[in-house]
Amino acid sequence: MAKIVVLGAGISGHVAASHLRRKLSKKHEIVVVSPNSNYQWIPSNIWVGIGRMSSKQILFPLAPVYKKKGITFKQAKALTFHPEGDAQETKPYVLVAYVEPQKKGQQEKVTYDYLINATGPKLNFEATSGLIPGKNKVYSVCTYTHADHAWQGLHQLIQEMKAGKKAKILIGTGHAKSTCQGAAFEYILNVEKELEKYGIRDMATITWLSNEYKLGDFGMDGMLLSYKGMTMKSHEMIEMIFEDRNINWITGAGVYKIEDGLAYYENLDGAYKTESFDFAMLIPAFSGHGFKAYNKANEDITNKLFNGFMIVDADYTEKPYENWSVTDWPETYQNPSYHNIFAPGIAFAPPHAISKPRTSKNGTPITPAPPRTGMPSGITAKLVADNIISSIKHGKPILQHKGSLGNMGATCIASAGYGLRSGSGVSITTFPIVPDYHKYPKTQGRQLNKTFGDIGLAGHWLKLTLHYAFLYKAKMKPFWWLIPE
Repeated sequence: MAKIVVLGAGISGHVAASHLRRKLSKKHEIVVVSPNSNYQWIPSNIWVGIGRMSSKQILFPLAPVYKKKGITFKQAKALTFHPEGDAQETKPYVLVAYVEPQKKGQQEKVTYDYLINATGPKLNFEATSGLIPGKNKVYSVCTYTHADHAWQGLHQLIQEMKAGKKAKILIGTGHAKSTCQGAAFEYILNVEKELEKYGIRDMATITWLSNEYKLGDFGMDGMLLSYKGMTMKSHEMIEMIFEDRNINWITGAGVYKIEDGLAYYENLDGAYKTESFDFAMLIPAFSGHGFKAYNKANEDITNKLFNGFMIVDADYTEKPYENWSVTDWPETYQNPSYHNIFAPGIAFAPPHAISKPRTSKNGTPITPAPPRTGMPSGITAKLVADNIISSIKHGKPILQHKGSLGNMGATCIASAGYGLRSGSGVSITTFPIVPDYHKYPKTQGRQLNKTFGDIGLAGHWLKLTLHYAFLYKAKMKPFWWLIPE
């Protein structure tokens, strides 16, 4: 009998646990450890943040679903990793601390045969002074509680605007190394659309503030894509959208401090500037959770497991950006020191940035971190689960399922406004996620007929359909596995 422990119940962790439970017999134990009692469909947080959905519509409690499916659930957070056990415990384990009210503070050694680290990122708000959700007129949509607070702040501002107040709205990234520009992009378009629906669009100045070198970089070095029979660069497409909606933009900006209604940032020219606002939504930097790891002799071996995020089968050799390659990226997400430990999704340490690293004239790095959210998180989680399943069934390690972000495509449906008749969505498909400049030298590293974009009402309908489809899938309802990642 094998025991598989999954840390985290976000997209990666939940996908992995679901497939493991479906494909393995009940004699094998699946354990999910997560500090969150609810599953949330994060892509719909932006609709919570504009009041078009309640947080209850994007989440459900995990415990009843896991109990019904025969998955053990522990509402706890991982503290330390012990891949060799210790003097008292011969099996490898993770030390966890419970956060559920009945056991709060209690610690437990959770042993495993296989471990999937799907803890995702730490939302590193403290890396930017004053970037506190709900304080200083700045908000977040990274979690459903953050999105609830964002709507409260936005709703209050809308009432003030209806009464005649002119407002400045700032949306984008809140740190020089932030990722997840896509979520901010969706939010700014939705906020703009809502103000139009309320009849107060002319009362607001809306500004995009981002660490991207150019619009449409998204931490992926931009894209050359097909759009309505034309070939255009992603920054041209996003500029077209922003110009059409009268949205201003500031790029190459590393925010380092927030005060009440004031953002301080440094740009690539080395100038220190400020941008005032009445309402802001700024995505924080993502970081690892700061986990520690110890061997059997209780010696610190953190550097064998973590490099900020978890070390996997990637090439982490230091080299100039020009020498980086798609072959540097992992294929199995297996830790090289401990082969029964895996890290899909955001939990794995990327070997390097995808966008060209840039620093200001003062030497400050201002570069988006590589995105690994959404579709890639689900695909890599399923891949890891399938390799563990094959290894268990054959009684030996088998890693026949492989998938690098350098040979993997992704589809992003970015909401550009909510409404069954008046909604809009920006649909972008890219292949591969990490550009392969050797294979596709003339099209900026991507296959053009698989990298394309579109804008319109159909995009909104598709995103809304995916909202319900993926919640259905996450609840593991009949034939849920037929819905792709």
